[in-house]
Amino acid sequence: MNIEERILRRQQTDHEPQLVRESDALNPIAHPTEPTGRGLVIEQLLDTLDPVFDGRPPSDCYVWGPKGTGKSAVIRSLFAKLDRLIGRTTGRIYTTTRTKPAADIAFVYVDSRQAKTGFALVHTVLNSLTSDPIPKQGVSANTIRDRLADRLAVDGQSVVVAVDHVGEPETLSTATVCEQFERFGPSVSAVLCGHDDPEEVTDHLREAETVRFDPYRRHTLIEILTTRQTDGLTRTAVTHEQLRKIATWADGDSHDALAALFSAGLIADDNGHEQIGPDDVAAGMEAVPKPSVSLGRVLALPEGRQQVLCRLVELPEADRNAVSAAADAIADDQLDLSRSTIERVLYELAEAGVIRRVKVDDPERIGRPPSRLEPRFPTLVFRHLSVCG
Repeated sequence: MNIEERILRRQQTDHEPQLVRESDALNPIAHPTEPTGRGLVIEQLLDTLDPVFDGRPPSDCYVWGPKGTGKSAVIRSLFAKLDRLIGRTTGRIYTTTRTKPAADIAFVYVDSRQAKTGFALVHTVLNSLTSDPIPKQGVSANTIRDRLADRLAVDGQSVVVAVDHVGEPETLSTATVCEQFERFGPSVSAVLCGHDDPEEVTDHLREAETVRFDPYRRHTLIEILTTRQTDGLTRTAVTHEQLRKIATWADGDSHDALAALFSAGLIADDNGHEQIGPDDVAAGMEAVPKPSVSLGRVLALPEGRQQVLCRLVELPEADRNAVSAAADAIADDQLDLSRSTIERVLYELAEAGVIRRVKVDDPERIGRPPSRLEPRFPTLVFRHLSVCG
């Protein structure tokens, strides 16, 4: 937010009945166009991609680090700007030391939470390189690969593809992504982004370089919270000391920090508070489990699974003390899933780590102890952003 925007915002009177003014500003998975506090890793990424400024494809790259360290925000923003400024055949910037590249280079960002198959991955890349939409139905995977190969063969076309969130339970592995790009040779350079240690994945990449994202420092995380709450909350909703407390608790994880602040605002709204109080902050942090699964993973689930989770988080603890009991409580005529399907979905979500099964000690029960289901994601924010709302 620039100075003029800050002045105009203060000219506005806060007549809104809610503390939370703009959900996207506090959304942990909504990324700003200008990431905060990541200048060093941006320079490291530009060093890796430096050959593109001379029209040559770069080596593959693996970007890694814990959740909430700004990987997606930086990759999205960087690739959008690279494609606009030096990519394709328009909008390029040249200097006296950089002559016009001989090759045509495009930059494509792919979220593997959305492109979950090899076909979807290659289709997304091809679709981004053509002016006419590529159909998804009635076209084989081999046809899509052939069309991409033909497209890349035109005038030395090459593409740098960033594939985000690789290696998660619901996404493509690094090996699978590399297999999909293997036939295109140096025409496709991959920048893969994930959590796994490089030693486990870089064998699949071509002359791969690595860039690590470390957790945010506390002062940087406070700056992120301050910037985001300026748009997301009413002007006097939260104090700097409260933001400092949340940043300290989040321990460098911007996802959890924003989820806690968002939750605190929702709680304060529900309680009719004009400001976020100490109890609201404490409850907001309590609403974000540690460790927490990224809301991006949860909100990328099919609608039916999100509906199951919506009902699960509404259940009292007694109805979550066994998978079978939870399935019984969730099943109803309004949900277009059978009781047995719901139980299977709950087991699969637990296997994926979205929910956790915790053994319940019941001395009166005979046989295997039941497992209480606990969500491993920020439930209040999920309810606000998902199909629950």
